[in-house]
Amino acid sequence: MDSLADALLNGAGAGILEREPLPEDYLAVHTRAEDVDMFRGDADPDVRRSIHVGRVPMPELAPDEVLVGVMASSVNYNTVWSATFEPVSTFRFLQKLGAQGGWAERHDQPYHVLGSDAAGVVVRVGAGVRRWRAGDHVTVSCVQVDDQEPATHADGMLGAEQRIWGYETNFGGLAHYTVVRASQLLTKPTHLTWEEAASTMLTAATAYRMLVSDRGARIKQGDIVLIWGATGGLGGFAVQLVKNAGGIPVGVVSSEAKARLLRGLGCDVVINREEIGLGGNEELTPERAAELGRRLGRVIRRETGEDPHVVFDFIGEATFPLSVFVVRRGGTVVTCGSSTGYWHRYDNRYLWMNLKRIIGSHAANLQEQWECNRLFQLGKLMPILSEVYPLADTAEAARLVQNNRHIGKVGVLALAPETGLGVTDPELRERIGAQTLNPLRDLSQQTRIPALAG
Repeated sequence: MDSLADALLNGAGAGILEREPLPEDYLAVHTRAEDVDMFRGDADPDVRRSIHVGRVPMPELAPDEVLVGVMASSVNYNTVWSATFEPVSTFRFLQKLGAQGGWAERHDQPYHVLGSDAAGVVVRVGAGVRRWRAGDHVTVSCVQVDDQEPATHADGMLGAEQRIWGYETNFGGLAHYTVVRASQLLTKPTHLTWEEAASTMLTAATAYRMLVSDRGARIKQGDIVLIWGATGGLGGFAVQLVKNAGGIPVGVVSSEAKARLLRGLGCDVVINREEIGLGGNEELTPERAAELGRRLGRVIRRETGEDPHVVFDFIGEATFPLSVFVVRRGGTVVTCGSSTGYWHRYDNRYLWMNLKRIIGSHAANLQEQWECNRLFQLGKLMPILSEVYPLADTAEAARLVQNNRHIGKVGVLALAPETGLGVTDPELRERIGAQTLNPLRDLSQQTRIPALAG
């Protein structure tokens, strides 16, 4: 390990960190451009074949950027997309970005450092950075925006140059060091460990924008919210946000094992997909979608007395026709992704004749990220970390996510040598309680998810 990393692990202050030389290269989880076609025609694109852990060159820092020593990161589904080179190769993103010239050229490399979550310590700041300095403990937002683009000042997510760091850019968070823009940084919640803080922002802030923000569904007290995939990274935070808002979360899961976990999280209503006869790979005709939608609606009305006000859907092709069908008259379906497929088919009569709305949502702008991060600092949102892997085993962690055998978020230790480090407010942590902070860690030890699909 390099001397800068040693200084970080020893808790060195700003002066020491700034004097320590940057290493010429660093350890990083990455894919390689030469592997882009390796899964062509392969029924099982096993990400363990395409994810590499090795040293890559240290990039130069742009004036508006910050170099962070990464203590921990986590696996998101975009890690799987990157490693399967689907739906498009992320090297296409890097080539397009690099073609802009200037500082953007650095991103077009024959390797792609992955990872869109991180928590760590600032070790260098660019000449144009004003609000951060070496030694700051930070959590990293996944969103990079161009602050010279007019649309960014209305909503960062509307800018044409908005990108997801570590997916549409290089130098991501699954590494010992990462390069981020200063506008991506948030103060790390003081009572969380490195791995807890690194498992929150991408999914939690995405769920926040979808449900709470005025750009999303704007949930309120008493709202019934149907949440597909409720034990996943997005779904687990959605359950908490609905409960915090005084709403009634209705979680849908794919197995009885996940149903037990969701009940342990305090979800008001838990529905196993098998209860309504929805299979994992079923192709839904309009008639079949209506039939399943009626079954789902009957279960929700049996448990709550009403149809849902909002449906939270990131599953996509396999669930979207049911979401449009089951949401109440005047209700809202909000979507941020399509993990089962992007081609959504639904009966439009149930949408237009019942005055329903569909809202597309993507990540979160910096203000929404800040508001969400504040909820963690206040102890109003809890991490949903279930397992933690060392950086060397990131491919195994990504395979777990690829096969949907995970719950919540899967963490990865980078520079941190063990779990449990990084807490600077132990009193607050004690007041909240370790079990409250890690509900899925305890539950996941009791229940291992065996199913590979759903």
